[in-house]
Amino acid sequence: MPMLFNKDGRREPWDRHKVVSGLKKACEKRPVSMAEIEEFVDAMEIELQGLGEREISVDLIGERIMVGLRNMDEVAYVRFASVYRQFKDLGEFMDELKLMLDSSKKN
Repeated sequence: MPMLFNKDGRREPWDRHKVVSGLKKACEKRPVSMAEIEEFVDAMEIELQGLGEREISVDLIGERIMVGLRNMDEVAYVRFASVYRQFKDLGEFMDELKLMLDSSKKN
């Protein structure tokens, strides 16, 4: 697996457990099985390896997780997004919800 780099320049190895743990928290008490989470992380690992990069931004990982969660469970998506995006106030949170609702109406 490629190394991950943060905005502050720190490098860290890929940690499957960390990703699964974050997904489990977001999906807690939601109709998302552990098997679905594991399958998603498996697919993400294959995708990342397929990029052929030695290093990947943690932002890419976060955005990929958000896309996957949005497809799995919208409540889990909002939970994850609220932590990942670090909304500063309720307005930012509501803006994200509006975007999600607008895109749901289009689909």
